[in-house]
Amino acid sequence: MKRFYKYLNKTTEAAPLATFRILFGVLMFFSLIRFMANGWVKTLYIEPKFFFSYYGFEWIKPLGIYTYLIFLICMLSCIMITLGYRYRLAILLFFVSFTYIELMDKTTYLNHYYFITAVAFIMFFLPANGYYSVDAWKKPKLAFQKIPAWCIDSLKLMLGIVYFYAGLAKVNSDWLFRAMPLKLWLAPKYDLPVLGFLLKQEWVAFAFSWGGMLYDLLIPFLLLYRRTRVLAFMMVVFFHLITRILFPIGMFPFIMIFATLIFFDPKYHHKVLAYGSRIFKINMLFFDNARERSTKTLSAAALRVKILIVFFVVQLVFPFRYLLYPGELFWTEEGFRFSWRVMLMEKAGYIQFAIKDKITGRSFYIENDAFLTPFQEKQMAFQPDFIVQYAHFLHDYYQKKGINDPIVTVESYVTLNGRPGKRYINPTVNLAKEKDCFLHKTWIVPFDDEIKGL
Repeated sequence: MKRFYKYLNKTTEAAPLATFRILFGVLMFFSLIRFMANGWVKTLYIEPKFFFSYYGFEWIKPLGIYTYLIFLICMLSCIMITLGYRYRLAILLFFVSFTYIELMDKTTYLNHYYFITAVAFIMFFLPANGYYSVDAWKKPKLAFQKIPAWCIDSLKLMLGIVYFYAGLAKVNSDWLFRAMPLKLWLAPKYDLPVLGFLLKQEWVAFAFSWGGMLYDLLIPFLLLYRRTRVLAFMMVVFFHLITRILFPIGMFPFIMIFATLIFFDPKYHHKVLAYGSRIFKINMLFFDNARERSTKTLSAAALRVKILIVFFVVQLVFPFRYLLYPGELFWTEEGFRFSWRVMLMEKAGYIQFAIKDKITGRSFYIENDAFLTPFQEKQMAFQPDFIVQYAHFLHDYYQKKGINDPIVTVESYVTLNGRPGKRYINPTVNLAKEKDCFLHKTWIVPFDDEIKGL
């Protein structure tokens, strides 16, 4: 405990946190611009007739045309974060608005959205406006050249968890010994210039699988060690640029590349900020005041440390919640999300819903495209919580249309990592009577194969 308290009062240069804040704000701003420019706000959050909610957050829905306002608030907060202007309010606005966007429809769930939310939460408790910011310039008492080391280390830890847990998830028999799903994904890329002829080779899929696993497991430690840091960063750039070329994963590669800069020594960040100062005519000496912001002298800072400790305990434990559920994780997906399981499976499904009048016995099939977009239908077909939510929607919809307590059943088949399609949901179960909750969904047909690993 003495060592821990000593560590809490260890200080370091604030420059890395300032550059992280600036890059975070800029990248998020352009990510939101890209999202809006591609028309995704309209196609994902305004045009659909039905939205899939996260359990416990059913009250969070798109706001029609006013959904654009949420995006504009988020973009404004990005500008304020970049400038370090009213930073605490800005990062709070960003966290709330971005998290609201993330929770509006789980069809759009991506690991890097969750990562951004987690980073924004951490940044709310960090003095990221203490250096090279409008706040520090306007109020010199807020300006600190040095801050507690844990402020920088908390961001390093978050990145380390993402990488290491992604690596652990790849330690499974499908990924390592069948090169799945990379074997399915790489072969169709044969027409890419330079790399295309290699991607058809099976050994390349195995090389990518093993290389990706080792990269994720080792890269946090290689970045922490000074002697391997530059090499590790080159690996980060190469890895994420290759994934950006091969897969349509948006801004995620760039977010991870620039976030990794937090591992570099403060002197490099200071040089970058000094270069920016010459361009924008900023007096760096104003911020290089040798003042220290100590945890020891600030009770509020001590509270922040306690909150972040709880946060990281949750981050370390929560990904293993899948162990509480029976069955194959990739099949049931119970405990799959929010666990840093990145691009681990190729899963597709066919599903046909049937509605039956409980009294008259009259039945008919549903055309899913009458209620869902193609993207929603595709995602719904192989995710149990989506299926039961949609079943409840159909029950309520047709009950209002005069059907007596509609019975909702499905014929569904799913293929996982190249396996033949297999029945997914028990066709005799009335899904309208099942609940979407954290309990195991007994109406999922058991997986008749085995995927060994974590």
